[in-house]
Amino acid sequence: MPARVSEAFVLRSYPYQEADLIVSLFTRDLGKLRGVAKRARRLKSSFGSGLERLSQVRVSYYQKETLELVRLDHCELIQSQFGLVSYYASGVVLDYIAEVSDQLLPPSEPNERFYRLIAAVLAELRAAPEAGVWRVVLYFSLWSVRLSGILPDLRVSPSSRELAAEMASNAVGRLSTREWTKDTAADLRRFLVRQIEQHTERRLATAPMLEAL
Repeated sequence: MPARVSEAFVLRSYPYQEADLIVSLFTRDLGKLRGVAKRARRLKSSFGSGLERLSQVRVSYYQKETLELVRLDHCELIQSQFGLVSYYASGVVLDYIAEVSDQLLPPSEPNERFYRLIAAVLAELRAAPEAGVWRVVLYFSLWSVRLSGILPDLRVSPSSRELAAEMASNAVGRLSTREWTKDTAADLRRFLVRQIEQHTERRLATAPMLEAL
């Protein structure tokens, strides 16, 4: 059985058995996959830091139709988000992007626009890890809901609707240069979070952390 190779973002990972990891990946060509990374928790693992949250990687894996989990063989790091970890606010935003993506994206359903959305907001966050936090949160929240097909009529203030229209009029990946603070369109941000929570039928662990920033 030949290995498949895909470009992907690592959404989350958690321990499995003694030294393995279960990894949730959003691949560019096949959508969201879950796989087992054997011996990934060992110090001399061949995966290295490639399975960190929201790392962009080129992953090699084996997939059997009869099994839910693929078997990860190797990953090559394309872009790490390690430089953002030293900023608490950007670290919370990374958690938010990863959690929302993992909950909204259905298994094995390619979504090129959502993939480009994640790449764009991460690039923006790396360029401005402190000043760009709220711009990234608002832009990602609006487009993730829109691309998932769950965006209803916006029951928010006129200024927030205007801001949403501005963001929605841009192509995916073209963030506005407007400076947005925590209080700018806070009702829009909370409205979008509520829509995500209603759709996934679970409370987002990262939403209270965002509000506490």
